Amino acid sequence: MIILFFVLGLILGSFYLVIGTRLPKGENVINDRSHCDYCKKVLNWYELIPVLSYVIQKGRCRNCGKKISIDHLIVELLTGVLFLIGYLYFGYTLKLAIYLITISVAIIVFISDFKYMIILDSPIIIGSILILIVRYLEKGVYGLLYALGCGVGLFLFMILIKFIGDKIYKRESLGGGDIKLCFLIGLTLGYPEIGFRLSLISLIFSAFLALPYAISIIYLNKKNELPYGPFLIASMIIVFIFLEKFTRLLIFFDIF
Repeated sequence: MIILFFVLGLILGSFYLVIGTRLPKGENVINDRSHCDYCKKVLNWYELIPVLSYVIQKGRCRNCGKKISIDHLIVELLTGVLFLIGYLYFGYTLKLAIYLITISVAIIVFISDFKYMIILDSPIIIGSILILIVRYLEKGVYGLLYALGCGVGLFLFMILIKFIGDKIYKRESLGGGDIKLCFLIGLTLGYPEIGFRLSLISLIFSAFLALPYAISIIYLNKKNELPYGPFLIASMIIVFIFLEKFTRLLIFFDIF
């Protein structure tokens, strides 16, 4: 079963890379077959086996010999490892379902936001619907409505932050994708036992995660734009994995 989850992660990681790179460019994900980015040759099935094909072909296209982006290998392995960690940590529980949903959205957000500074709507919408279904299975209608309320609350809170930031900096301070992503974060972390608090903790934590990267790109590239989505969702996943520890910490200090 451990191997099954790892292999499932490898396969889905390859698919998520396709989504994250094609949709921002307006390309078709379903009908267009995978091809070499350089010579445009359509790839055969044996050239699409996650990790194995990359290793056998030594990271090069069989037709033109050009180097294949190492992103393929990294994303496939990373997704496989993250799926495996989720299974080992949560076992067969509904929390595993939420974890796998958020990991899937995270991988796509990482790819599209870092490459194109775009956070796609479709993964957030699909992920939100699936999480609401799991919340209903976990705690019934009350749990579903509570999670929905936290999602809407965090969404509105981020709109307020954006409004204040735009006024202070006289330009767009937050992208629309970041704000929509916060709706998903509220759904994921909004449990009746802890209320809205973990969502706010996740936001604060994301700022600390993003700070070193922000300093480095400003120093090295003199850019003012930061792909914030990956840090938002990374902090959410960390808080979700250690949900019980964060909950005990909040109760102990009676924060918020």
